[in-house]
Amino acid sequence: MIRKIFLAGASGAVGKRLAPLLLEAGYAVTGTTRSAEKAASLRQIGVEPAIVDVFDAEKLAAAVVESQPDVVIHQLTDLPYGVSPAAMKDFIGRNARIRSEGTANLVRAAKAVGVRRMIVQSIAWAYAPKAGVFVETDPLDLHAEEPRATTVGGVAAMEQAVLREPGMDGIVLRYGFLYGPGTGVDMPANPDLRVHVDAAAVAALKAVERGAGGIYNVTETDVVANSGKARDALGWDAAFRINDRQ
Repeated sequence: MIRKIFLAGASGAVGKRLAPLLLEAGYAVTGTTRSAEKAASLRQIGVEPAIVDVFDAEKLAAAVVESQPDVVIHQLTDLPYGVSPAAMKDFIGRNARIRSEGTANLVRAAKAVGVRRMIVQSIAWAYAPKAGVFVETDPLDLHAEEPRATTVGGVAAMEQAVLREPGMDGIVLRYGFLYGPGTGVDMPANPDLRVHVDAAAVAALKAVERGAGGIYNVTETDVVANSGKARDALGWDAAFRINDRQ
């Protein structure tokens, strides 16, 4: 029975919405942050903070060993609050490094303590262009030009690291563009490829104990990417909002 969760990126946009859901569901949660101030905020809500940078492989491994998790959830990004699409190019390389090198560090740390399930945050706009609606079996845009090539390359490295790890159920959640509390966005520029941050968080919660390893689109509508697999296998509901339950 799953009891302990290691949440990498607990103070990020999705992590902040996900951590209380995990605690409410009865899990013990260790959450990472690079900030002592944010660590204090995590402790206040019942999360055991681990102040660590995902690129510090040795310290990260020690944090995972100490927490002894059953499941690792990767919600790490390197996007400042409310970043505009025009400024996104400055952060593409940083995010790609988190997805490649950072994920590799997390996978090694998880494998060392026998973690059997790892859930990662990916994106639903890295598919190769085609006519019609994207499904999870469609290829990524691996032949894209820069700067898109950097993003897609990071996504591919992250997904492969998790999906191909022997003995581990890797679950990849390909989120649409996030909006809602903590994202700095009331509605994304592409409303047909969106997902509310609360719905994104609950998808990760559902994936802790449900669904086979693999890829799941997590978008509010099926106009661009079809999320039927997440609805059917994870029991995911795009209309979920935390405030609706209070």
